[in-house]
This record gives sequence, C-alpha cells and structure tokens, in this order.
Amino acid sequence: MDAELNLNNPFPEPFEIQITDTLDLHAFAPRDAKAVVETYLSEAFDKGFLVVKIIHGKGIGIQKEIVRKVLAETDFVKSFKGAPEFLGSWGATIVEFHK
Repeated sequence: MDAELNLNNPFPEPFEIQITDTLDLHAFAPRDAKAVVETYLSEAFDKGFLVVKIIHGKGIGIQKEIVRKVLAETDFVKSFKGAPEFLGSWGATIVEFHK
C-alpha cells in the first residue's frame, strides 16, 4: 500500500458510527460529505427517525450546498430547512422524512 495514501487517510479501514438523530459533518473530510450524507440519510430513515439534523457548519456554504443537493434528490425526504438559532442556525439543516 502507498505510504502517502496512509498519511492522507487517518481511517484506512472502514469504521462504524452510531446513527443518531444528528450528523455532524465536521468529523469528515469535505470530499466525503456527499457519500456520508447519502449513507446517513438511508440509515437514519431505516432506523425510523422522522426528523434529523445535519450540521454542515457556517463557513462559505459549500458543505451546506452539498447537503441541500443530496436532500433535494432523496425520495424519502419530505422537507428540509435551516435550523432555528438554538439548534445551529444557518450552520445546520433540519430534515423531515416521509413516514
């Protein structure tokens, strides 16, 4: 295996994360955001959550744009909106699933 690849990937092996009603994208590389959000949404829906929160951060809006694009393309997403101020404001998105 390429030694440089190991330096760039702190998790060379797949790992499991607990699926809760909140996903914080700060824990993931930006290049992985789309795949992480797609997988999270599917797992959260399968677990029966009706509403989840995705924390994408405030930054310049690139992560938010990626998240919103995935949400718009996901059949079982009923709606999504910016989080209220006490839940992350414009740094997070609240997602409602179809029942």
